[in-house]
Amino acid sequence: MARLLVTGGAGFIGSNFVHHVLDHTDDTVVVLDKLTYAGNMGSLEGLPADRYSFVKGDVCDRELVDKLVADADAVVHFAAESHNDNSLLDPAPFVQTNLVGTFSLLEAVRAHDVRYHHISTDEVYGDLALDDPAKFEPETAYNPSSPYSSTKAGSDLLVRAWVRSFGVRATISNCSNNYGPRQHVEKLIPRQITNIIDGVRPRLYGDGLNVRDWIHVDDHNAAVLTILDKGRYGETYLIGADGELNNKTVIEKILVAMGQPADAYDHVTDRPGHDRRYAIDSTRLRTELGWQPHYRDFDAGLAHTIDWYRANESWWRPQKAAVEAKYAAQGH
Repeated sequence: MARLLVTGGAGFIGSNFVHHVLDHTDDTVVVLDKLTYAGNMGSLEGLPADRYSFVKGDVCDRELVDKLVADADAVVHFAAESHNDNSLLDPAPFVQTNLVGTFSLLEAVRAHDVRYHHISTDEVYGDLALDDPAKFEPETAYNPSSPYSSTKAGSDLLVRAWVRSFGVRATISNCSNNYGPRQHVEKLIPRQITNIIDGVRPRLYGDGLNVRDWIHVDDHNAAVLTILDKGRYGETYLIGADGELNNKTVIEKILVAMGQPADAYDHVTDRPGHDRRYAIDSTRLRTELGWQPHYRDFDAGLAHTIDWYRANESWWRPQKAAVEAKYAAQGH
């Protein structure tokens, strides 16, 4: 049994990780979350009180972080500002949470010699051409293109420096685009699912040919738990499920799965600096640590996700109006 401190544990991937840990291990979990708009206490309902507790707080609060880390066996750092559109409107929170927050945690795990795992994104590598056969590898040079991805790249570099300079027992994982239950309705897949439920036509940025490498959140979190258990300190592991699809295809698949014509969507103006293609090579994770994705078929994972949003309207409905009002004000 281990005591895990999970930052950002009320967010999308973090809350699913907490459920995964409690369902598949004997570990106990303390969640630290600031509960910004993307945090949702409803995502943590029904968890066993003897194995889970919640602390509302900021990863930039060094006194609080130090106290919580001192009582943990390992830290899994999900907390981040993570929406590209928001980073273009106001980069300041991204610098604070993604860089200063990571520094705060690294200093605490260094002081108390606590195992640390850092959750990052494939967006730190920039993008690939649509006709490029290459995929991102752990050694691919960083080339971020937005305030979001650049601050995540900076946080990764902090972790690498603290491993090399101070011997911190840390690993990093860079993952492709997640989808699944409990994802905020501002994101592509849940936004379109909930729009269709509400009788609203989905909207597609630009030509929709931007490619993302999709992975179900449960597969991501199974990989994180594997890395936490077996990963080599100082190593970077890329998590992907060979799920390359362009946004146009994703929206068409959602429409068909929900009984709508495949072309029942509208185009909107593309966002600035929209990366063209992401693709993950997860060979190291699979060969060294033995991880394999469960949801190898995107259609099956998508059906599971659609079922969840249909069955959990009480979870997403309170967010929906504010999200759509924000996008309308931006012309989207």
